[in-house]
Amino acid sequence: MTLTAHEHGTSPMRQAAEAAEEATGLRAEIIWGVLMMSPTPRFKHARVINVIHEQLMSALPEGMEAFQVASVALPHDPDDYATPDLLVGDSALGDSDDWLAEPGSVVFVLEVVSRSNSTKDTQDMVRWYAEAGIPEYLVIDPRDGTWTLHTEPRGGEYQGTLHKQYGDEIVLNGLEVKLSTGSLPRYADGP
Repeated sequence: MTLTAHEHGTSPMRQAAEAAEEATGLRAEIIWGVLMMSPTPRFKHARVINVIHEQLMSALPEGMEAFQVASVALPHDPDDYATPDLLVGDSALGDSDDWLAEPGSVVFVLEVVSRSNSTKDTQDMVRWYAEAGIPEYLVIDPRDGTWTLHTEPRGGEYQGTLHKQYGDEIVLNGLEVKLSTGSLPRYADGP
């Protein structure tokens, strides 16, 4: 299910985010009331998303679909929304002209850590997605060739966390899907 602007509000913060995104081409999000802008991903970042997307599309249960660069709302907040690199939700989302999904229709999100990322994906978004009640949050980090799967959100925190390296299989229990990580690229050393 998606939310319309009327259902979710159009505050000055939301209007500023949408205007900044349109003017710059950068991805805008409002996380805990802070406007965050993300640069266009590099090719290796995009390849990680593509590899995971392809594996998901061939294995998802009926009624579920993977969407790239789609947004999800934070419950009970008229402004906050995140735009993960990939989300899996109800296939009906693909029939909507809206851009913002209700968290209850999203079962999995993926964030690929950018080369210059400090703590957004690895710390800030862990709490945000747990607060939104997203059942599984996967963070893939091409800086060091690792991945972390957060599961079982409760009380604004994930109860389960599994941290492994490329080559180790990712099991998404909620979707009954296994993902291979052996072919995921790593960023080159240096700035």
